Amino acid sequence: MSEQDVPISQVKNMRSGINTKGVLKSKGEVRNVNMKSGGTIDVCDAMLSDDSGEIKFTLWGDDIAKVNEGDTIVIKNGYTTTFQNEVSLGKGKYGEMQINP
Repeated sequence: MSEQDVPISQVKNMRSGINTKGVLKSKGEVRNVNMKSGGTIDVCDAMLSDDSGEIKFTLWGDDIAKVNEGDTIVIKNGYTTTFQNEVSLGKGKYGEMQINP
């Protein structure tokens, strides 16, 4: 991890501007959801983990096919959301995802 990366255990307490790194432990089924702006998009829930813990990691659209279980994922400027009391990390519109850097 670089000095600006935070452990996944701390990511759950943050909202935005998240820089972290972890290994993709699992990748769920792809589902199609309706967007607020209209249209639909594919979504997939995955689990990202490091030595400190794990977090649900939401993959959207083209990013789903780019990653595989076991890949090291670096997130820059990510964000978290909470749905049904579960915190989820996402790359977001302004974030960046690097795979096996």
